[in-house]
Amino acid sequence: MTTNTEWTGRLWLGRDYGLIHGVSGRTAPHSHYAHQIILAPQRPVTVLLDGATITASRLMIASHTRHAIIDAPDPLFTVYAEPLMFAEHALRDAVFACELSLPALDLALRQCPRRTLDDPRIERALAAVDASLNDKVAARAVADYAHLSLSQLQRLFVSQVGLPVRRLVLWRRLRLAMASILAGSSATEAAHAAGFADSAHFSRSLKKLFGVTARQALQHIELQLLG
Repeated sequence: MTTNTEWTGRLWLGRDYGLIHGVSGRTAPHSHYAHQIILAPQRPVTVLLDGATITASRLMIASHTRHAIIDAPDPLFTVYAEPLMFAEHALRDAVFACELSLPALDLALRQCPRRTLDDPRIERALAAVDASLNDKVAARAVADYAHLSLSQLQRLFVSQVGLPVRRLVLWRRLRLAMASILAGSSATEAAHAAGFADSAHFSRSLKKLFGVTARQALQHIELQLLG
């Protein structure tokens, strides 16, 4: 069983998905907003999934499912996709049928149909969140921009987005910080640009959501920002 805690390889980051090809270190048990798919073209990977130990070559981990990587002896392809945009079944079908290469997975995700939001108030709220990420995001201001009461905003986010406003803000900040790092910023610069108090706050948030620190996740990974 591998005892490696460092992730190495390549990370491609798009607006609503990310792709990693490389050696994955072990992670602490965690859950996150993104759907995650693990593809092991060589030996299978062993994952703790909702308390059960599973060994498989292809594994879909749905949004908010608690899991941990226990053993990943060979390089893996890992897909992270935002549930707001990707339905679980459509994502799984597109990725499982795909050739295992970063370009092929990127093309499959670009072509995968996106979910549509039926409520324009949610679209306005999401725009307000994205416009405020480098500063304090006040739920009341987001609600006002979307022409909603605070309680309506919270209910709509939980039912249609899949998580409360505060958790969505954290997810979007992590994505923005990662994009800044991919564009050449230091971890400290990226953390501040995304509204984190400092790089330690960014690293703690990454650890909480993905089970690894910023140093573990980024020190040995080649980063590419997708257009």
